[in-house]
Amino acid sequence: MAKCSSFLRDDGADRPCKNGSRIEPPMTDDIIQIGEPLPRIAEAMPLDRRKVRITWTTGETVAVDIAPILYSRRTYIPLRQDDALFRSLKVSEYGNAIEWNGDLDLSAVWLARLPSVVFDNADFRRAMDTLGMTLDGMAEALGVSRRLVADYRKDRPIPRYIGLATRYLETLQKASRNQDLLCGDDGLSG
Repeated sequence: MAKCSSFLRDDGADRPCKNGSRIEPPMTDDIIQIGEPLPRIAEAMPLDRRKVRITWTTGETVAVDIAPILYSRRTYIPLRQDDALFRSLKVSEYGNAIEWNGDLDLSAVWLARLPSVVFDNADFRRAMDTLGMTLDGMAEALGVSRRLVADYRKDRPIPRYIGLATRYLETLQKASRNQDLLCGDDGLSG
């Protein structure tokens, strides 16, 4: 039974119920959002060696390596072997995927989880700050010398495996914080 409170006619005027109260109209265009909004792709461009440059609707641009995905799923065999097909990629109508001819696509949610292929010295410094690591601590965590960590903070090119390991450390820390929040440990109590 409808709850009586108000009811608007097509012309916008209130119409009372027979008993003098008003009927609430049903909700029609309400949007309910829970959690983070889904990522949306504004633009995508194929690069060499099965990499893609993605510009998100937020304005952020990243280059991601999708070769591991292409080589881990049989569905993508045509994209592994055909350069012309790979270069034909386009953004889906709603920006929720990149797609190719032949009904092949990759979800924007999946692409957003991929690390950028670029991991530079500024990223390394930012990661160390996020992790709260000293030179000695980072050297121990990565299994390299303190001097090498100092060089990575400055201008030494960072090898892919160091970049991936550093991102992994950040992921572990984020997961640990989330677990602490779920368990009620805010880290403030002693």
